Amino acid sequence: MRNVPASRSQPPSEASPNDVDAVATSVLAASRALMGIAVRSIASVEDEVTLPQYRTLVLLTFRGEQNVSDLADALGVHPSTATRLCDRLVAKNLVERTTSSESRREIMLNIAPDGRKIVRAVSARRRREVRRIVERMSAADRGRLNAVFGMFAEAAGEIALPDDAWRLGWTT
Repeated sequence: MRNVPASRSQPPSEASPNDVDAVATSVLAASRALMGIAVRSIASVEDEVTLPQYRTLVLLTFRGEQNVSDLADALGVHPSTATRLCDRLVAKNLVERTTSSESRREIMLNIAPDGRKIVRAVSARRRREVRRIVERMSAADRGRLNAVFGMFAEAAGEIALPDDAWRLGWTT
């Protein structure tokens, strides 16, 4: 039997739905499991990219072409930091620079095919691991989990994105 913290008097399934602390505790436990999955999936490419570089690849994959200023805003970093980060990704052939069609002075950044492969590989690994966990649940529990996670994502302002995108609040 697992050790349950003394501060939690009821298992999550028996906690009152009005007990915000009990629900928060359950969400935190689930987030630890999901974070472990995310960390393991990114670790599979750690020889190729750092976490900030991976975040950049995800943003370029799902937001499309961006200038450095917009990318820096989305990453929450200074534009000079985003420029250095992208310099490294360009050198690795994971990001491409092009001249804007609207202004020859503006440089645009886009995901390169090799960068897209990395995002797909990490997403595929994450999906496989989540599927293994979800398959251990009953069909009824999977249905409830799907509904609850959908409501949670909506309350957090997340949107469903194609190709297993995940943002973890990384976009503005």
